[in-house]
Amino acid sequence: MSKLIEQLEKEQLRDVPELQVGSTVKVNYRIKEGEKERIQPFEGVVIGKHCSKNSLRATVTVRKVSSGFGIERVFALHSPRIDSIEVKRIGKIRRAKLYYLRQRFGKAARIQEKLSARV
Repeated sequence: MSKLIEQLEKEQLRDVPELQVGSTVKVNYRIKEGEKERIQPFEGVVIGKHCSKNSLRATVTVRKVSSGFGIERVFALHSPRIDSIEVKRIGKIRRAKLYYLRQRFGKAARIQEKLSARV
């Protein structure tokens, strides 16, 4: 039974770029409003990764600040609703989860860019 599940999951996997915690990413997400479907970009910092990239259950939490309010959104990496994921810059961090950014704002919430991995 588990081999059958693994085979079905493997068919559903999409080609996803390598995402690291601390990276700034732009996720283009398809939204259906009534009869129309449009693409909404969401650009922010990856503050957490859950499960491995090769798992169908893999998710990332992306945080951005809009009009002074922090917005976090959890995206399933292999969801058919995701149109594309683009890595803007890779951050230099030493933590697996960046939940401390929730209490910081302005310049204190900045993350240094990793210079060797310029995108």
